[in-house]
Amino acid sequence: MTVYVVFTREKTTDPSELEVYRSKVRDSMTDHPVTRHAAYGRQEVLEGPEVEGVVILSFPTFEEAKSWYDSPAYVDAREHRFKGAEYRAVIVEGI
Repeated sequence: MTVYVVFTREKTTDPSELEVYRSKVRDSMTDHPVTRHAAYGRQEVLEGPEVEGVVILSFPTFEEAKSWYDSPAYVDAREHRFKGAEYRAVIVEGI
């Protein structure tokens, strides 16, 4: 069953840290079965507070999504995301 990882950027706090994150995140995906569906494109919030951006990724299984999220390469990258912005991240199974 396809699994989606959804990142919602709520507030940027340090743009330079986000640049470091951007320089590392793509390489973290190299050895993982990930498909990018959306990345900071046009958006309209229909309910709730405004957000700065949304990223949607998919993986074949929940375990593969977690394997990428917890991989050493992504752990290194995400530390810069944590320093650079407030995000909400969710892994959710598709139907």
